[in-house]
Amino acid sequence: MSINIVAIGGTVSPISATEQALCVAAARAKAKGAHVDVFGGSYLGALPHYRGPLHGPDDGARLVAAVRAADGILIAAPGYHGTISGLVKNALDYLEDLAGDARPYLDGRAVGLIATAYGDQATMSTMQTLRSIVHALRGWPTPMGATVRTYRGLFSPDGECLEDRARFQLELVADQLVSGASSFAAARKVA
Repeated sequence: MSINIVAIGGTVSPISATEQALCVAAARAKAKGAHVDVFGGSYLGALPHYRGPLHGPDDGARLVAAVRAADGILIAAPGYHGTISGLVKNALDYLEDLAGDARPYLDGRAVGLIATAYGDQATMSTMQTLRSIVHALRGWPTPMGATVRTYRGLFSPDGECLEDRARFQLELVADQLVSGASSFAAARKVA
């Protein structure tokens, strides 16, 4: 059974460590047989503030439709001032459009989480914020959440994670996400 995963995350920097970490986990999910749609920093950066004065009815529609059809979600957020970035939070705000669905918000979906930052304290507080948001949106966070300390040289020019600890965490999150998403998809099929 093929499962659909939506990967959300990144920063306004074109090759941010956050987006590279997201892509490592997304590649692992693909290798496990999942179909993965990535909504990276350039997509997120083009989204106007949710329901703000520049927000139009088609803004975020592709993201919302993908999440609506998804079995699992992968979210990567950088730690800015002890919490997730406004860019990622704004993208997650668009999930309010799923409120009236049969599976509202992230209900019935496994959610893998990745927090990146230059320091351990910021990765942990960012991870806690991500978990709180996912719980509020009725999602099921994977047991493992990747907390990745970023530094120059963590990723090769082609996006390979060069640190064993970080790569192990990212791959484990992806493995658990695919497993959880597969379980939810199978249960929906039976029901």
